[in-house]
Amino acid sequence: MDFLGTIKLVFRTLLARKGRSFLTILGIVIGVAGVIIIIALGAGAKSLILGQVTKLGSNLLSVQPGKSNEKGPPAQVFGIVVTTMVNADADALRNSGQVPHASAVVAAVQGTASVTWQNKSVDTNFDGTEYTYPDVVSFDMKEGQFFNQSEGQGAANVAVLGSALAKELFGESGVNPIGQVVKINKIPLRIIGVIAERGSSFFQDNDDRIFIPLLIGQQQIKGIHYLDFINIKVDDAKNVDQTITDVKNVMNQRHHIQKDINADYTVRNIADAVEILSTITNALSLFLTAMASIALVVGGIGILNIMLATVAERTREIGLRKAVGATNMAIMRQFLLEAGTLTFLGGIIGIITGAIISYLIFLLMKYLGYDWAFVVSVTSVLLAIGVSILTGVIFGLYPALKASRLNPIDALRYE
Repeated sequence: MDFLGTIKLVFRTLLARKGRSFLTILGIVIGVAGVIIIIALGAGAKSLILGQVTKLGSNLLSVQPGKSNEKGPPAQVFGIVVTTMVNADADALRNSGQVPHASAVVAAVQGTASVTWQNKSVDTNFDGTEYTYPDVVSFDMKEGQFFNQSEGQGAANVAVLGSALAKELFGESGVNPIGQVVKINKIPLRIIGVIAERGSSFFQDNDDRIFIPLLIGQQQIKGIHYLDFINIKVDDAKNVDQTITDVKNVMNQRHHIQKDINADYTVRNIADAVEILSTITNALSLFLTAMASIALVVGGIGILNIMLATVAERTREIGLRKAVGATNMAIMRQFLLEAGTLTFLGGIIGIITGAIISYLIFLLMKYLGYDWAFVVSVTSVLLAIGVSILTGVIFGLYPALKASRLNPIDALRYE
């Protein structure tokens, strides 16, 4: 029988056992779809991270309390509270003249709080920050204005709302937020501005927030004297490295630190944060891809079992074919083609399924406001098809060899 005839025989055999063929394919579909989805998620996460850098700019530094190594997160990520970074540190970085390339410096504290207006209360995030915040983070005002220097330094009872919070508090009433008084922990705050929609950055919703003067956030809401972070805008990306050195010099002088290893703070470039997040994303994607590949192995074992059962069922057929002249190679080729066809079909269906699910995830992330990219690369498709076919060949080889080596006389006598 020629190759084309073998192909026709393979499809007739598979169609004659539709239920068994479907269940055999299913394991391959799950494994391949898993690989496609995970690779797509990894690519989407990378696009999200790079999108955040584009929004914030590559010339932004963050000074955070707690020492960390070059590639690790600061101590505060692990819930360790470090209280050594204070408002005077931000003033020194801003006014000492020792950080000449710092075009703007803003100190801040963050937390969660309930914002109340009339009988309505909304749980949200607050930023106790300085009047220089708009100089460090670019955004547009939807209406009103951000608090000025005198309001910020004088701890005036004013607030600026993110667009989502303004809509949640005042959307149904139709009342203009400007001039309204809201309360946080019974502290009255007059709304003077609403920021235009900004979306999310670094997995933080910038629209579901309320911005208040730093001293109110520190003293009246959190009851602390220290800072959560200081952000610095560098005048040009080429001056970032020099600015990091200057910032460290100022902080070391103020905190009486002789060696960097004893530092009680961390200076981070946005590019460093991207590198760390990319490393984590890549490692996680690799791990999850390995887990998804287990499904391919399970599917391959299923093929092995099915093909062995098929050899047993078709022993007399194999004996008859050999009796009329079929060679061992022809028998082995038939069974290998059956296994390869099952895994190839499983691979194709898995790719389509994975692409559809990846697209649905993309739509969900876009709906949630994330800059998520839909990426199903040619490499991942070729890899999925190649691995699925290879799985069929590997796990179909033993049954094919077993079928080809059957003695025709014994096979014809098989009951």
